[in-house]
Amino acid sequence: MKNWNRTLGVACMAVMMLIVSACGSTNSDSDNGKIKVTATTGMIADAVKNVGGEHVEVTGLMGPGVDPHLYKASQGDIRKLDQADIIFYNGIYLEGKMGDILVKMASDKPVIAIAENVGDSQLLETVDGAYDPHIWFDVQLWMTAVESVRDGLIKQDPEHKEDYEAQATAYLKKLEDLDQYVTEQISTIPEDQLVMVTAHDAFTYFGEAYGMEVVGLQGISTASEYGLKDVQKIVDLLVDREIKAVFIESSVPKRSIEAVVEGAKAKGHEVTIGGELFSDAMGEEGTEEGTYLGMVRHNVDTLVEALK
Repeated sequence: MKNWNRTLGVACMAVMMLIVSACGSTNSDSDNGKIKVTATTGMIADAVKNVGGEHVEVTGLMGPGVDPHLYKASQGDIRKLDQADIIFYNGIYLEGKMGDILVKMASDKPVIAIAENVGDSQLLETVDGAYDPHIWFDVQLWMTAVESVRDGLIKQDPEHKEDYEAQATAYLKKLEDLDQYVTEQISTIPEDQLVMVTAHDAFTYFGEAYGMEVVGLQGISTASEYGLKDVQKIVDLLVDREIKAVFIESSVPKRSIEAVVEGAKAKGHEVTIGGELFSDAMGEEGTEEGTYLGMVRHNVDTLVEALK
């Protein structure tokens, strides 16, 4: 029996050494020297890729058409967050139910809420006194968020500080050009048509920055409900001011806007769906709209074409 126990013990030890050896080999093979970053939204992931370049391996949790307000983290998401060296998220309750998870993870690794680094004086308040999280629709505010990404990567990986600074500078120049493009294009819309009607109040920063009146059927979060009175209020606005187009959003079901179109039609006013805007999520990866720059340009071009 003693010999059997000894043999069994040696065998178990051998198996354990093989497992450890295999794990070590796997980790070594997968270790490419890059900083592992997990970002919540596509816009943030895109910013990290532009600033981090070859030094980062970026995983985004929320893909095209995903609504961050209603998003629930899966076990796979928790694993991606756990495996990251650093996490970037928007904050100001954009990620809804994920907020508590991200706060807990901040005790183990850098977890940076880039929207919360924007000064309070630049944030817009909602009717209930909270802050609006959709800062990416003001390109200049998004530049501040990109600087937060840059600073976070430098702190995590000071060895490549110069690269992060240079790549951030180059990307910020593209954002400056984008901001000018948006301003110039919106100025071509007739003044009486400078009204953007959408499914929810995601575009208030855009309206404030570029001189458009923004009207959403739902509130800041798509978790809020809308009713017949909300629909009727927007219908009356469209009819009274002869607005000719409304817009659907890629991450919000279009039935709410369709109700507005039908309501206006019942009152003898023809209004069209002017196109699809990207609000809380970007387009498909590999497309122009799958980048922040392309997403914003698409939205602006869609607005101008429909309202001009």
